[in-house]
Amino acid sequence: MAQSGERSGPPGAGDEQTPGGDARGFSFALETIAGALSLRALHRPDWEPLSLDWTSAEVRRRIQGGRKQLLSRALGLHKKHDIHLVDATAGLGRDGFTLAALGATVSLIERQPIMAALLRDAQRRALESPVAMLAAAAARVRIIEADAIPWLRQHTAELIDAVHLDPMYPDDGKTALPQKAMQMLRDLTGGDADAAALLDAALAGSARRIAVKRGAKAGWLGDRKPALELGGTQARYDVYLNNR
Repeated sequence: MAQSGERSGPPGAGDEQTPGGDARGFSFALETIAGALSLRALHRPDWEPLSLDWTSAEVRRRIQGGRKQLLSRALGLHKKHDIHLVDATAGLGRDGFTLAALGATVSLIERQPIMAALLRDAQRRALESPVAMLAAAAARVRIIEADAIPWLRQHTAELIDAVHLDPMYPDDGKTALPQKAMQMLRDLTGGDADAAALLDAALAGSARRIAVKRGAKAGWLGDRKPALELGGTQARYDVYLNNR
């Protein structure tokens, strides 16, 4: 995700930290609310702060969808459970955590420092969950604060079974607004304008399978034709296979 604002670590309990604004007039603050690190969009004062909860009912429903759901099938998790997946567009971490709960070892890569802090806090709280399955899933997640493009190019020798890409794009004023959490994420990051380069880096790496989430009617990322397409009602996965 494109970086925006100043680098900032998570604040202590009861503290507030203002990472700063950007040229678009967006500004954010990190604060601790009820034990969870939260992001407040100061330029949207009517919005509730955002915190990441990997133990929520929504995430549990995703997990209950099992290995036959579109996400798992696109990454080959329905065929082999104990694989190493890299989610190179970590975002809110829900997809990556779901995959970990279904048996995979997952590396979440996030280059936006504020989002990386929120992801680490979500993992901390999931590790403390009294639900053994959720705590075990959190233990199979590794959070890497880095730009995924050079990271993938530098880790070609690392055993990676599959790479997940779910790039976000800047608001073009034409598409329907996403849920507020995703709007806040887009405000913070500015989108993933280098998504095509990210796909190139993934294809040049060691992963045998790369799955790219696209809108149901969207074109191929970077005009690269996939080996296969798995379609849903609102989205599809374009799957690329490496014969390495």
